[in-house]
Amino acid sequence: MELNEIIQKRIEKLNLLRQRGICPYPNKFTRSHLIKDLLKEYNEGQEVAIAGRIMAKRQHGKAAFADLRDFSGKIQLYFQLDTVGKDSFLLFEAVDIGDFIGVKGHIFKTRTGELTVKVNEFVILSKSLRPLPEKWHGLKDIELRYRQRYLDLIVNQNIKEVFLMRTKIIAAIRNFLEKKGFVEVETPMLHTVAGGAAGRPFQTYHNEYNMELFLRIAPELFLKRLLIGGFEKVFEINRSFRNEGISTRHNPEFTMLEIYSAYDDYRDMMVLVKEIINYVAQQVLGKIKFDFQGKEIDLSGEWVERSFAEAVKDKFDISAEDDTDTIIAKLNKKGKNIKERLSRMQVVRLVEEFLQEEQETRPIFFTDYFSILCPLAKTKPDNPLISERFELFIAGMELANAYSELNDPQEQRRRFLEEIEEEQKDKKLDEDYILALEYGMPPAGGLGIGIDRLVMLFLNQPSIKDVILFPLLRPEKEE
Repeated sequence: MELNEIIQKRIEKLNLLRQRGICPYPNKFTRSHLIKDLLKEYNEGQEVAIAGRIMAKRQHGKAAFADLRDFSGKIQLYFQLDTVGKDSFLLFEAVDIGDFIGVKGHIFKTRTGELTVKVNEFVILSKSLRPLPEKWHGLKDIELRYRQRYLDLIVNQNIKEVFLMRTKIIAAIRNFLEKKGFVEVETPMLHTVAGGAAGRPFQTYHNEYNMELFLRIAPELFLKRLLIGGFEKVFEINRSFRNEGISTRHNPEFTMLEIYSAYDDYRDMMVLVKEIINYVAQQVLGKIKFDFQGKEIDLSGEWVERSFAEAVKDKFDISAEDDTDTIIAKLNKKGKNIKERLSRMQVVRLVEEFLQEEQETRPIFFTDYFSILCPLAKTKPDNPLISERFELFIAGMELANAYSELNDPQEQRRRFLEEIEEEQKDKKLDEDYILALEYGMPPAGGLGIGIDRLVMLFLNQPSIKDVILFPLLRPEKEE
């Protein structure tokens, strides 16, 4: 039967219900139990009231069976003509797979031992007009799964488990940080100046104030304002936005954990990020060795540390003192074939990508980044060309980034101006942040962790779209 025919038949059933004075979309149904509670503890003959979606339906003369699923689980229903009465039994014929119903009845077990509710009465709670994807074929089209996530969650129970586990991961992070004395805060998503990280912002406009605004790239500068204001240990689990490319590891809207701790530095953040990741792995997975895309990830023992400056020197003969033309020439000598004119920062980011391609599955800290890449980080006391920064990679994915935070207002102003000149953009200097720094900020370590990528790692998901409920997609092509 064609889809349009199925929809039309369901509409006819809907109209028939209304003609009989039955509301197909009532306001409320009071449940006595969730299905998982009934499955957990069996009480023969217990009276129950449950509700959910019909996932299967089987009729046998004067009896009928159905599978009912709520958020917590699935249970079998048994309808008997003599029990529910002729009118209600005929009404059940108007129920389709996908409809929501509420039932009242009592618990028993069938001869095969299956827990079942013998229905005394039922009510249609929501009549579905479209059929669910076929039971055995499921929802296989990846694009359709992302675009119609609600269907994905209905027919692919393992997908629902991914997002339940994501919630547990975030809860474990909160629990760990609160035990460590960190305070969770919220900072603005609308910024007057785009800053706090490298990235192209989304622009918007506030009509009342006649003001151009940006969706935040990162919450960093507001969180450091809180350090200035006297908060010493803060964190935010935040949504940030970057108007850039989309890939298996990038979505324009993403979730970050950002942490700032007064009187600490990037080395303290190195200890902290390892503690967080190990704690969450134990709490959520129950282990610190697990598979990710066919590779075993082992979080135990010492994590590897590697100098970015030494790595690019060894591989490309590039030094922090080199200008852009020199770096491009050295890369091309190694066969990279870079022809277009790029900024120094863009070139060094290309170098980062080449190094990331060689990542192993062990957790690895890259340290000693060129200061040109780190306008918000302090430099090494003995080498102003190298910053006190690390990036953490696991299985080739960047999961975390940390600095010893720059708190010198004059140096910060110089860095911002240099960055604007280097990138040749119409970027504004954040004068309010400089003003705040002039009141004094304690030395601090800052740490950012990509929540979406962390979930990918822990739950063995190949794409960031698999761990974001509603990822951004291209517009559908018109037929």
